[in-house]
Amino acid sequence: MRILAARLDNDGDVLLTGPAIRALAASGRVDVLASPAGAGAARLLPDVGEVLVFDPPWSGFAPAALDPGAVTELVDAVRSRRYDAAVVFTSFHQSPLPLALLLRMAGVPHLAAASEDYPGSLLDVRFRRESGPERHEVEAALDLTAAAGFRLPSGDDGRLRVRGLPPVPPGLPRRFVVVHPGASVPARAPSPAQAVEVVDALRRSGREVVVTGGPGERALTAAVASPGALDLGGATDLAGLAAVLAAADVVVVGNTGPAHLAAAVATPVVSWFSPVVPLARWSPYGVPHLALGDQQSPCAGSRARECPVPGHPCLTSVTSDQVVAAVDALSVARTTADLVEGIR
Repeated sequence: MRILAARLDNDGDVLLTGPAIRALAASGRVDVLASPAGAGAARLLPDVGEVLVFDPPWSGFAPAALDPGAVTELVDAVRSRRYDAAVVFTSFHQSPLPLALLLRMAGVPHLAAASEDYPGSLLDVRFRRESGPERHEVEAALDLTAAAGFRLPSGDDGRLRVRGLPPVPPGLPRRFVVVHPGASVPARAPSPAQAVEVVDALRRSGREVVVTGGPGERALTAAVASPGALDLGGATDLAGLAAVLAAADVVVVGNTGPAHLAAAVATPVVSWFSPVVPLARWSPYGVPHLALGDQQSPCAGSRARECPVPGHPCLTSVTSDQVVAAVDALSVARTTADLVEGIR
């Protein structure tokens, strides 16, 4: 059986779909259809064959313009692979129907997705999230695959995973905390000044700090890391970042993709969590974590990309001392877990 799993979102969203993709893979070969923003994560997931890439004009922070040629290429690529089934994964506020239409045009005979909108003949399995919008993304995706007839194999605990990681970059401290100050949207990130204060406080507490960020965040990481912390901004690809996060004692990060990447490599997370999206749905999954931030802030549930409340109080209310205390608590959890694993 050949199955297509589609998740046209960012890296973090694709990572959260990993357990559901493993459930599909228990029944056959699974390819993943991802957006350019999520393809890197798709290539890290276990049990994934080929990764197809399509930039959808109906999704993302700055959606691509409709490109009829790209649509035709996608339909042709899917048709040529003769998939037996496809599952379209979306967040609760997204519609799977534009992609379902294209997959029908490509001849996919069996389609499953969660849809609040009437799908007509586009879906064979129309799943509804009876548990409401608060169910975690990982569990909601597994609910969908179960409704479509696919379940995790016996012994799979359903946690996030990535496959083989590269060696860590040279020069890392033996023990360290990662601070990742950026986020995919500004409303989910601390201010640079706040990140600087946290790095300084962690270093005063005796911890070595590594600051990470993507290629477009080099100026941010340089400012946050100076002086005394190791700046890896733009120095790794996604797999390399995963290797760094796996070696860390704790990761301090907003509610953005690297929080889920840390969970996928079993590293505890201190999350600067802006409540513009629900904590219950997007918290680091399956690892010890502590969420810091005012979850009752007026911005809660707004899905805002820019903070709508002057001063960004949901995150600026978090003190450096709170972050250090959370890191200390989770470092104990990490050490205990490592000891238990060593005994086994």
